[in-house]
Amino acid sequence: MTDSELIICYRNSLLHDVIPFWERHSVDRIHGGIYSALDQDGTVIDTDKPVWVQGRAAWTFATLFRIIAQRPEWLEISRSCLEFLRHHAKAPNGKLFFTLTQEGDPVRMRRYVYSESFAAIGNAAYANVTGDEQARADAVRYFESYLHWSFTPGMMEAKSFRPGKSIGPLMIGIVTAQEIRKLIGDISIREKTCTAWIDGWVDEIERDFLKPDHGALMEIVAPDGAIIDHFDGRTLNPGHAIEAAWFIMQEGAQRGQRKKVELGVTILDWMWNRGWDEEYGGIFYFRDLKRLPVQEYWQEMKFWWPHNEAIVATLMAAKLTGDPVWHERHKMVHDWSFSHFPDPQWGEWFGYLHRDGKISSRLKGNMWKGPFHLPRMLLVCLDLLGHHSTENTE
Repeated sequence: MTDSELIICYRNSLLHDVIPFWERHSVDRIHGGIYSALDQDGTVIDTDKPVWVQGRAAWTFATLFRIIAQRPEWLEISRSCLEFLRHHAKAPNGKLFFTLTQEGDPVRMRRYVYSESFAAIGNAAYANVTGDEQARADAVRYFESYLHWSFTPGMMEAKSFRPGKSIGPLMIGIVTAQEIRKLIGDISIREKTCTAWIDGWVDEIERDFLKPDHGALMEIVAPDGAIIDHFDGRTLNPGHAIEAAWFIMQEGAQRGQRKKVELGVTILDWMWNRGWDEEYGGIFYFRDLKRLPVQEYWQEMKFWWPHNEAIVATLMAAKLTGDPVWHERHKMVHDWSFSHFPDPQWGEWFGYLHRDGKISSRLKGNMWKGPFHLPRMLLVCLDLLGHHSTENTE
């Protein structure tokens, strides 16, 4: 497909398929916020509300308002999600709950603090388009909480008695800081600017998680960066690594730092080779560092979000390097994704496919899937293709 054809595809998917599905079916106009557990036709099948989905949705709809069209209904959805968070999501210890009832009562707390990172970018996006000072303050407060719980030694309860660290907090920190910087400025939190935090996290990823001898980016390593030669330590998540790759490429491109661009492209290349299914197409969910059997039974499945990240990353690499291999790989993952995940009957994408691309579940949303990865992919790709949207969204 030409760039012009891709623009039409991504724009129509965003504005006439994905976003209308969530607008029609997910908004809770009584209690505020959105539901995310939706059946194929949009029927709400569980009324519990994941807190991180509220922050993600707030970001999505405020971003649509900022760069697509100033539709008041989009801004209202963003505001509703943030108000629901503000009034209900904070636990007595200062962390945000993971799940709430439809009315806002707590259901579940998880050990990690990704709810805070998405609450931060949701508030930052809303503050950017409204000038709302409370939203700006909340964005800073949530990001500060994310940093506190994620990077203060001893604050987060250990998941295992075997010492280790995960790439997740680093890569989510990078993209959160990027959004904060873009939307409300390169502010200082805990005596470091967003840019300084990003540089530190990129350096740590390159130093401790990148393994040139194996051609892989690790998910979990020992505190000193050593490989943990057990099931969990060897497990690779290609989609996660590819997502980190485009965060790093984006940082390098924005700041004219070729080294970061090359680092991101290298990660993408290695993890594409690790993750692409040569037999059926699509991105495997898990792989083993030593190409041994993987413990998790869903390791061969094709989830929606790794394909979203691969579409972004390969297009970004194509635009930044001009290398035809990335144009070809973008075409591969674009064609496979758009021929398997979208639902032409009810709209949106299915989230979970078997290895051969057949539908595993008719769910359109759950505690993990909401209006974020797919619309973000479409928005970022439109930007990479040079499509700057206007009020004309037909």
